[in-house]
Amino acid sequence: MRSYEPQAENEAADTVREAAGRAERLRLVGGDTKAGLGRPAQDEATLSARGLTGITLYEPAEMVVGARAGTPLSEVRDLLAGQGQMLPFEPMDHRGLLGSAGEPTIGAVAAINNSGPRRINAGAARDSLIGVRFVNGRGEVIKSGGRVMKNVTGLDLVKLMAGSWGTLGLLTEVVFKVLPVQERVATLVIEGLDDARAVEALSAALGSPFELTGAAHLPGGVADAQALTLMRVEGFAASIDYRAGELRRLLKRFGQATLIEGAASDTLWTAVRDVGFFAGTGEAVWRLSTAPTHGPAVAAAIGRARAARWFYDWGGGLIWLAIDAAGDAGAEAIRSALRAFGGHATLVRAPEPVRAAVPVFEPLPDPLLRVSQGVKAAHDPAGIFNTGRMYAGI
Repeated sequence: MRSYEPQAENEAADTVREAAGRAERLRLVGGDTKAGLGRPAQDEATLSARGLTGITLYEPAEMVVGARAGTPLSEVRDLLAGQGQMLPFEPMDHRGLLGSAGEPTIGAVAAINNSGPRRINAGAARDSLIGVRFVNGRGEVIKSGGRVMKNVTGLDLVKLMAGSWGTLGLLTEVVFKVLPVQERVATLVIEGLDDARAVEALSAALGSPFELTGAAHLPGGVADAQALTLMRVEGFAASIDYRAGELRRLLKRFGQATLIEGAASDTLWTAVRDVGFFAGTGEAVWRLSTAPTHGPAVAAAIGRARAARWFYDWGGGLIWLAIDAAGDAGAEAIRSALRAFGGHATLVRAPEPVRAAVPVFEPLPDPLLRVSQGVKAAHDPAGIFNTGRMYAGI
């Protein structure tokens, strides 16, 4: 298979223009750590952003960082850490779950709207993304947004590109707002709660003024024999002492909450972020989004239909579920449960034949499908970018 690795934005534009002229379908990649995500590719060549590297903008006082799309995520993190700053949305590293190699890139973070446990506090990746440059399907270089957050009139291309999975264009540069690293991070842990009680506790904590930056529940057997309900707080040391004490009093009816810090806390949240509890198994893995109060009922409904394991993030609103990959990998049971309670499901890990047969992303109703087709046609009229990766024919 032919592979293109442009070293500059104008070279990428020329490559795309020529590929469009001959209707050559391109698979867009960065570090290629997420090749197993989405429907199987319908491509004829690979277009890589690996050669588009380097920090293009960093203003610590303004808390803004920009980089070319192929820049390793680790390079951006190291730069920010040197100034006591971080990406607010805690992007997931998919390598353990997908068994992939390579280096995650900053462009891919934007392309899939990669957002981890801190989303409940800081928002998603798209909420921090304030500027993009990309090459559309005509080979034109498009710039949208800039160095500051501002109101947008008309089509917001920055937000459109975030989560488009490379189906609309090749990102060449991204600009993010950043936040300071907090002085202290600690996690309150309550043991032994069932799913419903755990989500009730998380909802009480999230509804309090004591500002959680992580809210997860691990049923028994996922990380420990005992179920663990996790609530993360960050800030100045004195603030942590006060908020942890107030949260203990608020949650007293749910059981005794212990406070953990340092490596013990970090290890748990890394495993939650990267779905490390399901790494290295042969199961299919799904990512389910629903209302937090419906999370336990959704999981229970699936569990009655098929043997499965799961845990909760985002206060119960995000369910990571592992299930036997045979047949439809639980698709009917999962989507039936979500039809009853509301929400959507994405198949994150499964063998290629399953991903070819089962809708990987939540099926779109006809009106939304037509809108998606129109947006695709406007940005990629020849249909050359990541064809079919999200939906057949798009």
